[in-house]
Formats: sequence, structure tokens, C-alpha cells
Amino acid sequence: MAYTRGNLAVQPKRKEEVNPLYREKTKVVTRRMVIPLREKLMYMLTLSAFVLVAVALIWRYVHIYDLNLQAQKLDSEIANNKKQIATYQMEKQNLEQLVIEKAKKLGYVQPPEDTTIYVPVGSTSTDGDNQ
Repeated sequence: MAYTRGNLAVQPKRKEEVNPLYREKTKVVTRRMVIPLREKLMYMLTLSAFVLVAVALIWRYVHIYDLNLQAQKLDSEIANNKKQIATYQMEKQNLEQLVIEKAKKLGYVQPPEDTTIYVPVGSTSTDGDNQ
């Protein structure tokens, strides 16, 4: 006895002899299920909401990246400016020392520290009315 679809009690169908000129053909037809319009709209709205959230997140990350890049550029500019300030301060100290030496060469004398220097009041105005 043959085993047919999980049941031993069922005997398989015997093939009937048919006309050899006629052969029966079977064709499988698959129908595609059409999604209803409301469901399509719901899917499209859900997909568009996900896309909008993704775009917003990406835009924020791009903005943060740009801010970090600007901060790094500013840090490098600050470091360069600090280096320039240090070199200018060194030049200033060297020039201050040269001023005293040149003044001595030209014959200027450094006044003693306990003396007081008086500046006339009229000579400090920038107007030109007091002249």
C-alpha cells in the first residue's frame, strides 16, 4: 500500500488511459493581489515620515561636523597667533634693549630714579585751541 498524503488507507488514483493524441495541459495562473489605495497611502506616509526623520538627523550631524571643523580651524589660528605674539614680544624686548644702547651712543643720559619729570599742561592738548 502506498503512502499518500500522510494516510496509508488512501489508495493512489490510478491513471486512466487516455487518447495518446490528446494530452491534457495544466497552466498555473498566479494572480497578483492589488494593494488598496488607503493602504498604499499609509505606506507612503510612513515611508515619507521615516525619510524626513532620517534627513533631519543627517542634517544635524552635518551641522555638528561643520561646527567641529570651524572650532578646529579657530584653535589652529589661535595657536599660530600665540606663536606670533611670542615672537613679537621677543622682538620688543630686544628693541627695548637696543633703544637704551643707541641713546647712550647718541649722548643721552638716563636721569636718576629719584628725580621727577614735569610735563607742561598746555603741550598735552590735541585740540590746537590752547596754543
